[in-house]
Amino acid sequence: MQADGKNSEFMPKVDLIRDKDKLKYSHLIYMKQAEEIAVSKAQMYKTRRNKCVISGVCLGGIALGIYFYTIYAMKQETFLNNLEEPEKIIVKQPTSKSNIA
Repeated sequence: MQADGKNSEFMPKVDLIRDKDKLKYSHLIYMKQAEEIAVSKAQMYKTRRNKCVISGVCLGGIALGIYFYTIYAMKQETFLNNLEEPEKIIVKQPTSKSNIA
């Protein structure tokens, strides 16, 4: 069996113009119904995909907005700039007894 469908025994391709004598009217009706179902499912998936894209863009915008607002707010904070460093205390180490003798 070949995968291209030309000589496939499982599902041969149908050319409506060439094979119109071989097809029954009921076959044409079934094909039309299957095509309508496929189109309605594709429309449903397209609508769902568009809603998901809109939701993703909104969530991404909110996340970026929070991020940039946080960066902007932290640039305005000055409490870290006003802190004074504590004075360094020099501690004298006690002299050892061996040096006194």
